[in-house]
Amino acid sequence: MTFEDLDPRTPVLVGVGQSSERIGERDYRRLSPVELAAAAVHEALADTGADPADVAAAVDTVAGVRQFEISAPGALAPLGRSTNYPRSVANRVGANPGRAILEVAGGQAPQHLVNELAATIAAGSSRVALIFGSEAISTALHLAGAEDRPDFSETVEGDLEDRGYGLKGLVSRFLAAHGLAGAPSQYALFDNARRARLGQTRREYAAGMGALFAPFTRVAAANPHAAVPVERDAGELVTPTEGNRLIADPYTRYLVAREKVNQGAAVLLMSVADARRLGVPAQRWVFLHGHADLRERDLLDRADLAAGPASVMAARHALDLAGIGVDDLHAIDLYSCFPIAVSNICDGLGLAADDPRGLTVTGGLPFFGGAGNNYSTHAIAEIVQRLRARPGSYGMVGANGGMLSKYSVGVYSTAPAGWRQDRSAELQAEIDAWPAVPQAVRADGRGTIETYTVRHRRDGTRVGIVIGRLEADGRRFLAKTADGDEETLALLGDGEPVGRRVHVRSFDAGNRVSTDATVLDRLMTGGDSAGGVTAPRAGLGGATAERT
Repeated sequence: MTFEDLDPRTPVLVGVGQSSERIGERDYRRLSPVELAAAAVHEALADTGADPADVAAAVDTVAGVRQFEISAPGALAPLGRSTNYPRSVANRVGANPGRAILEVAGGQAPQHLVNELAATIAAGSSRVALIFGSEAISTALHLAGAEDRPDFSETVEGDLEDRGYGLKGLVSRFLAAHGLAGAPSQYALFDNARRARLGQTRREYAAGMGALFAPFTRVAAANPHAAVPVERDAGELVTPTEGNRLIADPYTRYLVAREKVNQGAAVLLMSVADARRLGVPAQRWVFLHGHADLRERDLLDRADLAAGPASVMAARHALDLAGIGVDDLHAIDLYSCFPIAVSNICDGLGLAADDPRGLTVTGGLPFFGGAGNNYSTHAIAEIVQRLRARPGSYGMVGANGGMLSKYSVGVYSTAPAGWRQDRSAELQAEIDAWPAVPQAVRADGRGTIETYTVRHRRDGTRVGIVIGRLEADGRRFLAKTADGDEETLALLGDGEPVGRRVHVRSFDAGNRVSTDATVLDRLMTGGDSAGGVTAPRAGLGGATAERT
């Protein structure tokens, strides 16, 4: 296809921009999330090569990626926040869009918005769309107690399409009651299940995680927007030290997404007709050749806790839609909040951990920075610049949200291509039809461990978390260790737990698991000081509630 053959409504990416600042550096300005996003948008407008004021005036749709401070009920904003983040940013850059969107939470949001708004442009419902996001978490934490702290509060009028938090199926009181309230413990379950599937020792698997992420640090070290531009070797990443403490087995701090960042990024989309009208040079155009958006089953419904097949399906479908294979990619960025998010896609696509092309263009979430839900906007910006530098080549962005739950993929190239409709809805129906694993919400009896982790608190205390199957009927259970059960913690922290036989009992505060039934017997009379357990829910032989 040539540029002359393009439908005038074909969507193209025409501008990208990034902004950042680090506390303690000479140019640190204490920017708010709105100001960081506006700075990135100004870069994106200039990046088009057209008149920035004309381009801003042409924007009819703005979409903001949700910051962490507005991503959950009761989330704190110690320095205040805007009542209408998308329009706050639009006002600062000279845009007056008819439509303003605040997307749901999740790291898939940036790529999902590109996919969605590109389709909207192709359908003729929009002509120029601006996507942006930002985080100033580092500044908020640094200045929250300062006497001269800034006030980032602002009230902005105008319509807002607030899509809500989008947390259904991702968080619950049941998960939280059993220790799964944070991402590290949730993702650790997947990595430990994968280790068991591969038959590797703890040392072998840790070495693999370090080898996977060490090249990421080299990319981050060369990126001026990186939160931690420091190169580290594989051993340093996985060796526990005072500065690299254990978070949730098998993760040390260096393997976990870094949320303390001050970063913003923006992407500008428009139709071919508007790109021509506004004078955007064709050399700036980047086309979305393939795209997909899929969602995995809820955590405890999944048949295999060692992989995320829906994410792999999304990546494969986007490549198929683009008409290329993984070997045809010049640049790749895989969401890297934790090692499993990368290795899952590598396993599914046949990518080697040491692929010479690299698996990140930014440096990854633990090193470049996990800019809340907005990381992949930075990845898209970097991919676009690399593809412009090598016309005709292809790049892929994989964006992950939830607990390997939501995956959005984009395959990009400067080679002209018409809009292609994906089959995500059809594939999602297939995923939704996969059978769910029967569950025992209240679990009692003998069982075997499917996967596990040990959370390490800052005060040195630990709690073990187990997902397993009841021997009696094969139903899946979720449980955590009782306070003071050192024998079970030793198994989970140092032994080989997967496949081991355990005892599980249900109590008012949830399910408790142990290698020794007498520990659970003591709970019936002595209580659990950590969990507030005072009475069992049922006898050792039967569960009193279940979900299938």
